[in-house]
Amino acid sequence: MRPFNLEQLRTFVAVADAGSLAAGAPQVFLSQSAVSEQLRKLEQHAGQALLVRSKAGVAPTAAGLRLLAHARQLLALSESAWHDLRGVQLEGTLRLGVTDYFRPAELAGLLARMQARHPGVRLQVTVQKSGDVESGYAQGAFDVGIAMRLPAPAAGRPADAPAPARGGQVLRREPLHWMGAAQIAAAPPGREEPLRLLALPDTCALHQFTAALLRRRRIPFTVALMASGVAGLQSALAAGLGIACLNAAALCDGVQVLPAAWRLPALPQARFIVLPPRAGESAFVRNAREQLAADFGQALARAAR
Repeated sequence: MRPFNLEQLRTFVAVADAGSLAAGAPQVFLSQSAVSEQLRKLEQHAGQALLVRSKAGVAPTAAGLRLLAHARQLLALSESAWHDLRGVQLEGTLRLGVTDYFRPAELAGLLARMQARHPGVRLQVTVQKSGDVESGYAQGAFDVGIAMRLPAPAAGRPADAPAPARGGQVLRREPLHWMGAAQIAAAPPGREEPLRLLALPDTCALHQFTAALLRRRRIPFTVALMASGVAGLQSALAAGLGIACLNAAALCDGVQVLPAAWRLPALPQARFIVLPPRAGESAFVRNAREQLAADFGQALARAAR
């Protein structure tokens, strides 16, 4: 058995996350031709195509998606081993901002595991809307931020909203779904009847994305409820107050994915990323970010099995 080359896997992950060879190359400090050669060797080793190439960029094949999950875990384990052998001890206060769309049922457990592995780290965690995490991070309110990214800018974005930071390490990709309670799911509305949409406030990128998508498809809707957080949305959904567009991890008891009979637009995947390093940050923050990404990446890879 021939093992996978970690550098080839690192390049594969960078390109898959960036969506193109040109965008992925700077992340691994290689030329585009060198990236192409590494991917060619990786596909040759795997014995099958891992990426579909088009004018729009690249996307993982079914085999590529499977390898992507393994690659993230292998790279995270390698990073963890390196820190362990170097004897890097994390000591200090880490201000962490997390979007409340990120693993709402599992976040507390992920944080507890990290705290147990790194007892010298004093976590100060703020859970809020993704846009607030990004703006807070840009303004120095957080040392590390985990935000949600959608595949295209949401229409109707406020002019004074901070532009999302570019780059970052992808922790997880999750499909978006239309969701509702069982009694709602079984009774799709008539074509002229407006959808009762449940969402976070209109400064939320997912709210903007959903509203823009429905308007483009000329599907009538009304915002029946705006919750302050994902937990409130889940409660409103379970009570049958309307429907919502949420990431897969937000699916909860009493709520299900709406069937095809609703004739709602297809939805893309969301990406959850660790925001990129800032100039001048301390060695502690840099090491803590790397370890957090490794710890979370390992835990999420195990959960996906």
